[in-house]
Amino acid sequence: MRKTLFKKYLRITSAIILISFIILSFVMVIFVSNYWKSEKRNLLRRNAENVATLVSKNAISVKKDVYTLDSVRMQNFTEAFAQNIDSDIFITDCSGKFQVIAYGSGGDFDGTKPISPQIMQKALNGFYSGEGTLNGVYSRSHNIVGVPIRVRSDDGMAEIGAVFAAYNSASFHTFLLEIVRNLLLAAVAAFLISFCMVWIFSYKLVQPLRRMAYAARCFGKGDFSVRVPVTSSDEIGQLAAAFNNMADSLTSSESASRNFIANVSHELKTPMTTIAGFIDGILDGTIPQEKEKHYLTIVSQEVKRLSRLVRTMLDLSRIDSGSLKLHPARFDLTNTILICLLSFEQKIEAKHIEVRGLEHTENLFVDGDPDMLHQVVYNLIDNAVKFTNEGGYLSIHIAESGDRVTVSIENSGAGIEPDELPLIFDRFYKTDKSRSQDKNGMGLGLYLIKTIVRLHGGDISAASEQNKYTRFEFWIPKKIEQPHAGQSKLVETTAGNPPNPKQKKDNI
Repeated sequence: MRKTLFKKYLRITSAIILISFIILSFVMVIFVSNYWKSEKRNLLRRNAENVATLVSKNAISVKKDVYTLDSVRMQNFTEAFAQNIDSDIFITDCSGKFQVIAYGSGGDFDGTKPISPQIMQKALNGFYSGEGTLNGVYSRSHNIVGVPIRVRSDDGMAEIGAVFAAYNSASFHTFLLEIVRNLLLAAVAAFLISFCMVWIFSYKLVQPLRRMAYAARCFGKGDFSVRVPVTSSDEIGQLAAAFNNMADSLTSSESASRNFIANVSHELKTPMTTIAGFIDGILDGTIPQEKEKHYLTIVSQEVKRLSRLVRTMLDLSRIDSGSLKLHPARFDLTNTILICLLSFEQKIEAKHIEVRGLEHTENLFVDGDPDMLHQVVYNLIDNAVKFTNEGGYLSIHIAESGDRVTVSIENSGAGIEPDELPLIFDRFYKTDKSRSQDKNGMGLGLYLIKTIVRLHGGDISAASEQNKYTRFEFWIPKKIEQPHAGQSKLVETTAGNPPNPKQKKDNI
C-alpha cells in the first residue's frame, strides 16, 4: 500500500488522540478512585465517631472500669446511622467481641468471630483504617474504619471498646466499573468526532500539496499551464503562491528560451547560408573574378556576425557559471562614450538625429573594466540609435556626485510599453517581437549590461513614455573597493590610450 502524507498524518494524529484519551481516562479513574475512597473513609470515620460519642454518653458504669449499655437503644441508634451511610456499624468491647451489630449494606457478617487483637489495638489507640475481611468476619473484602469509645473515669479518659464502620468493596468496584464504562463511551465518542475532524483537516491540508505534485508532474512533461489555487494565507498558501510564481517564471523562461532558440537558429542560418552561397559561387565560377573581393567582404562581415554571436553566448555561459570577472583599470569614461558615439556617426546622420548633452563634457576618470564598460555604453547607444525616430534626438549626460558617476542615455521615439518595462532586463526578452527594427538582437544585450554594471557595484534603471522618449540610466562607483579573486590589480592608463574602438560589441 502506498504511504501518503494524508495517511501518515491521519494515523499519527489519531494515535496521539487515542493515547491522550487513554492516559486521560487512566488518570481520571485513579483520581476518582482515590477521591471516592478518601471521601468514603472520611464518611465512615465521622459516623463511627458520632456513634462512639453517643455510646460514651450512654454508657452506664457498673463498677470500676466496668460499663454496660442499653442494647436496644444503641441498636436503634446504630441501625439509623448504618442505613444512612449504607454501611455496617458494630460496637465491640476491648477484647473484640461484638456487642451491637447494625447492617446497612446487607453484608455477609459473622458476629461469632472476634476481631483480631492487632486490629483492636490500632482502633483503641486512636484510629484504624484498612481494606479486607476483618480477620474472617466478612467473607468478602470491605473498607473498614475503627475508632475507640472513651469515657471519663477517676483516672482520666479510658477506652471501653470500639466502633467499626465497614463498606462493601464490591459496591465500590461496581461504581468504579460504571465510571470506567462511561469514560470509555465518552472517549470513544470524542475519538470518533476527533477522528472525523482530523480526517477533514488532513484532507484539506494535503490537498494543495497533491495539486502541487500534479502540477510538478505536468511541468516535468513540459506543460507549464497548470496553476495551484491559493486558498489561504498560511504557510501552505504561501507555498502555493511561490509555486505559482515559479510556474510563471518557468513559463516565461520556456517562452524566452524558445524565442532564443528561434533567434539563434535565424542568426546562424542567415550568415551561414550567405557564406556558403558566396563561397560556392566563387569556387564554381558563378561569381566573376572581379567581384570576388566584394562578396568576400560580405562573407567577412557575416563571419564577424557569427563571432559576435559566439562571444555573446560565451559571456552568457560565464555569467551562469559565475566566472565573469572584472579586470579593472583607471580610464576616461567620457572618452569611451565619445568613441562609441563616433562608431554610429553614419547611422546618426542617415536618420538626422540630433545629439545633445555633450557640449561641455569634461574628462572623467573612473576605476572599472574598460572593455566591459565600453560594451555597456556601446549597446545602450546602439539601442538608442536603432529605436530613435527619423529626425529625433539622442541625449547623453554624464554626472559626478560624491563617490559615483551616473550616465544617462535618452532617445526620442515610440518608447516602451509600461507592462514591458519591468521585463526588459530579463534574459532573452525582446520588446521588438516583430524584428521590424531589431533584426539582430536576441534579448541578451540589456541582461549583459545589467550584469556588468552590477559587477562594478552599480545599478541600471529604465524609464519611458510611449511616443515620447526612452531613457536608460546607470551608475557605477568612481573607485572599486577591492578586486575580486582572480582579477588583476589596477593598471594606470591615460586619456591618450582609450579602449580600442575595434573591440566594440553589437547589441544582441
